[in-house]
Amino acid sequence: MTAKDIFHDTVRLALEKDGWTITNNPLTLSPSRRATVKIDLAAEKLLSAEKGTRKIAVEVKSFVGLSTIYEFHTAVGQYINYRLALEDLKIERILYLALPKDIYQNFFNDPFIKKVISQNKIKLLVFEIEKQEIALWID
Repeated sequence: MTAKDIFHDTVRLALEKDGWTITNNPLTLSPSRRATVKIDLAAEKLLSAEKGTRKIAVEVKSFVGLSTIYEFHTAVGQYINYRLALEDLKIERILYLALPKDIYQNFFNDPFIKKVISQNKIKLLVFEIEKQEIALWID
């Protein structure tokens, strides 16, 4: 059993406030016999009758440990593995890495970090801890 990130419930509430329906908590995937991964949340939202339903998967990261760069390495690795698992299993969900707004403003604006995010095509969901709301979607 994996431990929930300290902001797991904050992100869940923020998604629900934004009109998303949580469909899996967590979303468990088995892309191979020996590999099982658990993405923190899966959610759906009806956009309109013409556009249909948007489906996402969200990995929540707090970045509250001693080394932000170490947590960043872990988050990027998880994101890449989870995205590949979704692709291999042909599960049509857009994967987002959820992070607190202060970490986004203070760490993710670094040019090197921006380059890693851009080159790995990592989508971000930035949330406000106190308001328990989504601040930004970055595709």
